[in-house]
Amino acid sequence: MKNAVRRKDGFDRKLLAPLISGAVLNPVNSTIIAVALVPIGVAFGEPASATAWLISSLYLATAVGQPVAGRLIDRYGPRRVFLPATALVGVAGVIGTLAPNLAVLVVARVVLGFGTCAGYPAAMRMIRDESERTGEDSPAFVLTVLAISTQTISVIGPALGGLLIGAGGWRTTFALNIPLALFAFVLGARRFAQRPKETGPNRSFDLDLPGMVLFAAALVALLLFLMHPGAGDWYLLVVTAVAAVGFTVRELTHAHPFINLRLLGRNGPLLVTYGRALLAYVVSYSVVYGYTQWLEHGRGLSAGEAGLATLPLFAAGIVVSLVSGRREAVRGKLVIAAVGQLVGCVLLLTLDSSAAVWLLIVVAVVFGIPQGLNSLALQNSVYRQADPADTGASAGLLRTFGYLGAIISSALQGAFYGQAADTGGLHHLALLLIGIGAVFLLITLLDRSLKEQNHA
Repeated sequence: MKNAVRRKDGFDRKLLAPLISGAVLNPVNSTIIAVALVPIGVAFGEPASATAWLISSLYLATAVGQPVAGRLIDRYGPRRVFLPATALVGVAGVIGTLAPNLAVLVVARVVLGFGTCAGYPAAMRMIRDESERTGEDSPAFVLTVLAISTQTISVIGPALGGLLIGAGGWRTTFALNIPLALFAFVLGARRFAQRPKETGPNRSFDLDLPGMVLFAAALVALLLFLMHPGAGDWYLLVVTAVAAVGFTVRELTHAHPFINLRLLGRNGPLLVTYGRALLAYVVSYSVVYGYTQWLEHGRGLSAGEAGLATLPLFAAGIVVSLVSGRREAVRGKLVIAAVGQLVGCVLLLTLDSSAAVWLLIVVAVVFGIPQGLNSLALQNSVYRQADPADTGASAGLLRTFGYLGAIISSALQGAFYGQAADTGGLHHLALLLIGIGAVFLLITLLDRSLKEQNHA
């Protein structure tokens, strides 16, 4: 009888729609811009090195904002953070649609970065809350659906962007945020329950604003240096070091730290997962952005054609996620993903301006395999390894490391491509990515905690 009650009172599937609608806002904006960079540069007479800020600015804002939003969600509940953040996405859409120059577009992307911060941590927090409410672990399909939706929209972003640009120009890639934000806001308002007000001693919970500021200062300075490393920017590393030391002292001595460094330091498997995410996303975003730009510059495809050329990547990622999502074990997924990234990077070395269409399809399919596997494996690892009370903040940190990988990828593209994404630059980028992929594979093979997680 008790089991019958539990099945009836299982995970509330009405939450899936708002969870997905909020979680996809960031990945769609992360990737849809890939095919818009060239048209925007032409419209404003800006080089590739300048339009690269449209990528970096969003990741800079999101890398800082994700763990902050996650901590606020852990404290106040998803609804109170999700709704205002989603409204901010709509505002950013308006700013970008009406932008008169590149500087205003960069501002729009920063606002988008902060606005999309709440979607993914809110989803992970809600899944954890449902598990605690029902007394049962959340069904595997819920985490799988979340992973598939976010990685799918990130992969179809370039194709969608190409179609929108073909229909109404690059401004449509910003205008898209207006209806998406409205849809997510309405769903969240209707289906996210209000968390009861805290009573007792927890009401005096310290949000550790100084810790958040020091964390942001260290991360922003580091990311700014990575985007444009040079001898004249050494002071940014000094700022990073000073802010990092201050942040560490603050978190180790504060009663309610923004990030519990003592607890995190004792959680070796979670730290390795974050490091693995950094490496995986350097490769992933180098493909999403670097390869897509090469398709336009080096191969001579239009924005729409370049978007369509990435569709096999989307299809492969979906199939792989659907098949592998039935099992929660992550070690096999990560090993196959690492091998897939290495094979894909080697294939990049075979491309030139006359590369056959079939070869472009093969490259996309090969990279689609790790795209699907890594998204599932990294998300499931964090969900299992993180302290349940810190689910939102831990999920946010996973995204922070992912965005750090994206910014490193952007810096690498700036270094190898210069004014245009030519074939020589693509080959040099691919050689470096092979080294990064090899490190990813080695760490995965040596990580004993993955074997324990497989049997958990």
